[in-house]
Amino acid sequence: MNNRIKKITMIAMLTALAYVAMLLIKIPVVLFLNYEPKDTVIVIGGFIFGPVTSFIISFVVSLIEMITVSSTGYIGAIMNLISTCAFACTAAYIYKKKHDMKGAVIGLIAGTLTMVGVMLLWNYLITPLYMKTSRADVAAMLIPVFLPFNLIKGTVNTALTLLIYKPLVTGLRNMGLLETREESGEDKAKMKVNVGVLLFAIGLLITAVIVWLVIKGVI
Repeated sequence: MNNRIKKITMIAMLTALAYVAMLLIKIPVVLFLNYEPKDTVIVIGGFIFGPVTSFIISFVVSLIEMITVSSTGYIGAIMNLISTCAFACTAAYIYKKKHDMKGAVIGLIAGTLTMVGVMLLWNYLITPLYMKTSRADVAAMLIPVFLPFNLIKGTVNTALTLLIYKPLVTGLRNMGLLETREESGEDKAKMKVNVGVLLFAIGLLITAVIVWLVIKGVI
């Protein structure tokens, strides 16, 4: 199997996995907003192949979701595409420029902040169209609803990506699904997942869970 076929196969697999993740895992966060882990899959695709791949997977998944299960039609598809690309494409672009663990962390944080800012704007502009409510009502929801939701979403996606990216890529290379490249000692040191990164990711995940429990009134 040549490298081009391997890449197409992997992108197709990641697209299918992102769609299944969206379909099967929906965790209610606040009001009508649910967390789905598909962005984790999409950003991993971007980390492996670059930000354009994140866009392609996001576009295809948003389109299939609109056709099959979405109740918000093309508006929901556009919002999904904007949200995912703001997070995944930003993170993948930075990681491509700085291909080490520090670059991954910076990229994921930048992606989260970009998504939060972009979605505050786009929810203000677009949400009134499919919620059939006034823009003033949506504006009142920006800080107490959309801001915490997107922060939680980005934080969980960041934590999950840091936890599973390196083991996943290693496994795919061992199975021959990704090209195995020779790495220098410096490359290996840069990409090594250390205890600090693991603790950081776990801390992010725990923080997001606690914030979610507070929002749900559990604690």
